[in-house]
Amino acid sequence: MAAKDHSNEHENDHASYSEAELIEIMEERLPFNKYLGVKVEHFSRGDTTIKLEPRKEFTGDPGRPALHGGVIATLADTSAGLAVFTILNKPSTTSTIDLRVDYLRPGNIDQCLYARSQVLRNGSRVCFTQTTLYQSSIDKPIAVSSATYSIVPHKDLTTPHS
Repeated sequence: MAAKDHSNEHENDHASYSEAELIEIMEERLPFNKYLGVKVEHFSRGDTTIKLEPRKEFTGDPGRPALHGGVIATLADTSAGLAVFTILNKPSTTSTIDLRVDYLRPGNIDQCLYARSQVLRNGSRVCFTQTTLYQSSIDKPIAVSSATYSIVPHKDLTTPHS
């Protein structure tokens, strides 16, 4: 999953989102992310890693026990969305068009869940991403996903919804 150089794409008169802004949006301003406890581990232009700490509420199959597939899909979508945000200029935003998750093995409910996402291609209206979801090692993924995102120009994210 080599990251593409996006340095000349989406250039305009608007500045990119800062690191502090993106972390605040992902960890504090999105109520669902805050509820889940999403934490940004790393990001650079078009490349992100986020994590969730283990919680018993994330159990999907108590007989195994294993992580719920919805938790895995949510983290894939959240990480890939952040990867898209790293290449956008203000005041643009993004929304999910399509998300596909392939589950490779059960996730352990007692370990952190990580998602590493990369933007594979971006255009003026659509971005394509790939995400690896893992726990102990990225070389042993529990799931992989691909997603497509629309680029929505001119949405002000600096003012919270009332």
